[in-house]
Amino acid sequence: MYYNLKKIKDGNKLIAKVFNYSSKKFKGIKFFTPSSLSFQVGLMSHPSKHIIHPHFHLNRKKIIKHMSEFLIIFKGKLRVNFFNKKKKKFKSIILKKRDMILLISGSHGFEVLEKIEMIEVKQGPFSQKKDKIRF
Repeated sequence: MYYNLKKIKDGNKLIAKVFNYSSKKFKGIKFFTPSSLSFQVGLMSHPSKHIIHPHFHLNRKKIIKHMSEFLIIFKGKLRVNFFNKKKKKFKSIILKKRDMILLISGSHGFEVLEKIEMIEVKQGPFSQKKDKIRF
């Protein structure tokens, strides 16, 4: 499996990266995000008996300036609406089964077009009252 990458921008500002599923074959490791982003997304495809050596990640203090979200669609269709600083919608995309999206900055909303099953991953701890403004 593989993913075709599409960038969503508001002017020059990167708002999201969309990963549309493709049945194209892929081997190895490919990261879709630069190492400078606070949320990393990579794709791995290895043959049987490949070994990923045991390891652990070091605890380091890091400053997260933007809350990111990552959605993986397992079933259904989801419209993602993007809004500018004036809270006006400037773009919409539709995600379907096996598609993914990394929401990096800016404002967004969702419309469920077909019954949805998805996973959301984001940095924590998360407080509904302190970390989100609805409009």
